[in-house]
Amino acid sequence: MIEENEILVTGGSGLLGSEIKKLIPNAYFPSHAEFCVPDYASMWCYISGLGIKTLFHAAASTSPPKIDTNPEDGLIVNIEGTSAVVKLCMEFGLRLIYMSTDYVFKGWYGNYVERDDMNPINKYAWSKLGGECAVRMYDNSLIIRTSFGENKFPYEKAFVDQWTSKQTVSVIAKKIVRIIKEKPDLTGVIHIGGERKTVYEYAKESKPDVGILKRNEVDFNVPKDTSLDCSKYRELFGEE
Repeated sequence: MIEENEILVTGGSGLLGSEIKKLIPNAYFPSHAEFCVPDYASMWCYISGLGIKTLFHAAASTSPPKIDTNPEDGLIVNIEGTSAVVKLCMEFGLRLIYMSTDYVFKGWYGNYVERDDMNPINKYAWSKLGGECAVRMYDNSLIIRTSFGENKFPYEKAFVDQWTSKQTVSVIAKKIVRIIKEKPDLTGVIHIGGERKTVYEYAKESKPDVGILKRNEVDFNVPKDTSLDCSKYRELFGEE
């Protein structure tokens, strides 16, 4: 099992990174100023001499409507930044774990397995798929596809016509830490998440009075069904 002080996490101040920090507090969680993902020299200087063995890359631009409006942000952070992280891992011989998204799938039918074809319908997902392409160039890497949200649903309304495997960030963080610490040789792609349900059903679990929203009521492309088949994770860890 890998030790916490051999792990570096990017995006440590984000929703997922903050939750992971509670579980492995002795890992490295550099700030953006200390470890600037698009800036290779910055990352190299920070990591040199630390004895890191695993880099979990969660730093990303994650808003679909914002990236649809300003795709340059997705290009610089999610594609160029991830490419720089891959190069860093190659140079230092690190295991790379990349945080991706269920949105890389078109969303026509759901229950996607790791080998299914990908065809995003918004620019955010294309930028994350671009990151996946960079990660695939490095053999000692693992891509995690998932979907998560705040521990209490933060919005007034939720989609009744979008299906997902989304779980709260606290649940997903625990699964990720198990992968990081217990499966140091796992490479390729793995899906993690819960049972298929609508976003509305997911939201009601923490916010019973949440309102109803439909995909055609928003001004960005929302896939219909990006639920994931998580059998691979369940087989590895014996979880239902």
